[in-house]
This record gives sequence, structure tokens and C-alpha cells, in this order.
Amino acid sequence: MANLSEIIVRKNQNDEQWKAQKQAERENAAAMQDAGMEEISSNPDAYARYLEIQGDNPLYSAGNIALAMVQNPNITQFGTVERWKTLGRSVPEGERGKGVQIFSRASFGKGYSLVSAYDISQTTGREIKKPVLQDGSLAMESALSTLLNYSIVPVVVDTEMDVPAFYDEGKLELAISPNYPDGEAFGAIATEVAHSRFHAKGANTHYNRSESELDAQSVSYILCKRFGVKRDLPDLSALPQLYSGWTPQEVRQALDIVQTMSKKMVSSIEQSIAPQQHTRGQAKRPVR
Repeated sequence: MANLSEIIVRKNQNDEQWKAQKQAERENAAAMQDAGMEEISSNPDAYARYLEIQGDNPLYSAGNIALAMVQNPNITQFGTVERWKTLGRSVPEGERGKGVQIFSRASFGKGYSLVSAYDISQTTGREIKKPVLQDGSLAMESALSTLLNYSIVPVVVDTEMDVPAFYDEGKLELAISPNYPDGEAFGAIATEVAHSRFHAKGANTHYNRSESELDAQSVSYILCKRFGVKRDLPDLSALPQLYSGWTPQEVRQALDIVQTMSKKMVSSIEQSIAPQQHTRGQAKRPVR
């Protein structure tokens, strides 16, 4: 007769060991994430690298970008096995287990669990075609229209400005000059739209344009990177002073605001420029 009492004791011991191991792995990953945030917020080169990777991975949180950077300094576009599958690519068996660990919302219950993610260089399959916005194209026109829809204040034309776009927090309006090339206008409008949303029509009483400039330019850079629009990196010379005294958690929260805003804009622009699916005249044929 099986000793059920002993079996149950062993099961409970194994369960506790498994929970302790998973907790240790999460704590280690959290520590690496904090280290990544400290590096990004104090080193201009690391912040520039963060923007590049966030632009290639707009759906992933800033925390996961930082975590991936710490584990693989050469990381570019990355994703889980399931994510790559949706993009028509796969992770060969020889690469399984060689990726980075990122946080993912747990399938059951609350909290997050660690999952493996792989750089595109570790995958095979269909070529990933990224949308590129070119001056004068219908896609660029659609993207600019979508971007302006994110302004929460009225948009006006000002032909006398010496910049492509400017958010006036006093007048609560976004002024646009039509005298600049599309790509330059796209980057500038993205920056100023971000300012308008940070200010929130004055509801954000802590808004300060100079202190919000890096965040607004970061939103713009992420969008430009995603859509192949040429744009210079933000001025990062004051980065260490800007984040001086911040905890890694506070840095992550600030960068997550940037990522959330840019992700929404990216998704809307991608939908606006996606090829339309024509269904007219495509009635199903009768089954024989």
C-alpha cells in the first residue's frame, strides 16, 4: 500500500522549493531591472540605446527594455516564442533557453512571471517589414493626421513661426507651421503633442516645459525610430542632473509614461497606414 502521508509531505516540500526558486529568480530579475534603470538614467549613451531599443519594441514596457539590455547589450528587436510566431518567425531548438528573461503578466492569478524572450537574430522565418514614412506619401499624410488627433488642445496654423510646431501652454493651443518637410514636421509635432498631453490643459499642476522636454522628445524619437523618420537624438547632456536622487522605481514609472504614450500613438498610426482590406465583390462562392 502506498504511503500517501509521505507522498503528500514530499509534494508539499517540492512545492515550497519551487516557489522559493521562482521567487529568487524574480528578485534577481528585479535587481537587474533596477540596475538597468540606474544606468539608463545616469548614462547618456545608455539612454540613447534605450530609445533605440524601445523604438524597435514599442509594445514592451521600459522595465522589460532595461532588463533585456542588462542581460544582452546587443539586443535589438526581441519577443517571446509566441510573439515571434504571430510575426511568422520561430525560435530554433538550438536557441531555446539562450534568450533573455523578461516579466510577463501571469496567466493565472495576480502578479508577473518570468518568460524567455529572443532577439530577432535568434529566429528564422518571414522577413519583418517595418513601415517607413516618406515625405509626400499618402502614408505620411495619414500618419500626420493621426498624430494631430492626439493633441488635446485646438490646432492652429502659424506661418510666421521659425519652428515646425509649438505647444503654447498659455493659450492652450498647438501651433503648426506648414513650411517644413514632412519628416521634420512629424518629429516636431510628436514632441509638441506629447507636451500638450503632459500638461493636460493645466490639470497637471506639476508640469514644467523644461523638465518635461526630454520625455516629450523621447516620445518623438521612439515614433520616428519606429517609422523610419530621420531625427536627431534628444539633448542628453543634463540627463544625470534631471534624474539625480530618483529611485529606480521612480525612473521606471517615468519611462513607462513615455512608453505608454508612444505605444498608443504607434498603434494608431500603424492602423491608419495599414493597407485597406477590400471586401466588395468578394462574396463567398457556394460550396459544391
